[in-house]
Amino acid sequence: QVQLVESGGGWVQPGGSLRLSCAASGFTFRTYAMYWYRQVPGKEREFVARISNDGAATMYADSVKGRFTISRDNAKNLVYLQMDSLKSEDTAMYYCKREGFSRFGQGTQVTVSS
Repeated sequence: QVQLVESGGGWVQPGGSLRLSCAASGFTFRTYAMYWYRQVPGKEREFVARISNDGAATMYADSVKGRFTISRDNAKNLVYLQMDSLKSEDTAMYYCKREGFSRFGQGTQVTVSS
């Protein structure tokens, strides 16, 4: 059974940093690409970043390019999202997702505010 558990969210001032983690279980983690998405109430969930199964290739939404970094540890079944230079518009619930699996984890809230 695929399980994804996000953590690391919280409140941060504009310009600050946070690192999100997603613990994966129930599948062979190293064989799947992983994603981060985010959602603001009343809006559709949007793509943030993707990392290939071996970590060699990454992709980012234009809105976070140069500020966010996705990475993974296949030995620990973890995927990370390092978020730097945070802006108020980054405030959202953040979710991780496995390639080829429609459901998301429960999410972790990120609030960027002064």
